[in-house]
Amino acid sequence: MNTEERAVCTSCGAINRLPADRTAADAKCGNCGQKLFSGKPADVSGAIFERQIARSTVPVVIDVWAPWCGPCRAMAPEFAKAAAALEPQARFIKLNSDVEQAIAGRLGIRGIPTMLLYRDGKEIARVSGAMSAAQIGGWVNQQLKAPA
Repeated sequence: MNTEERAVCTSCGAINRLPADRTAADAKCGNCGQKLFSGKPADVSGAIFERQIARSTVPVVIDVWAPWCGPCRAMAPEFAKAAAALEPQARFIKLNSDVEQAIAGRLGIRGIPTMLLYRDGKEIARVSGAMSAAQIGGWVNQQLKAPA
């Protein structure tokens, strides 16, 4: 990571610099003291979601899901395994489309689960349907290697 990397805390929404001379995996929020990367996807509010995609320079992988969705529930442990393998190279968050209907509508979510990948405030990829941890990891890595 270069010296300009920034990560948004999933707990309080504070923007944190990630110094190049320290490992991001051990970084803690300067505001609330929580670990910035837990290796587990964070279920976030709409406000934290917006802040993540707008202010983080770390790529953000979003699982748009709903509690009543069978494929979403089946994919949840796989998404968690992918987060454990790929954080802090990418941030993994979950957005409940039932709770955040306005955001899901604005994002054009037509089916769930849908994964979105953001880098530097822009959506760079999306895919719908349940995937295994290996498939999620492969998809994320392939998209991040693609030219911007």
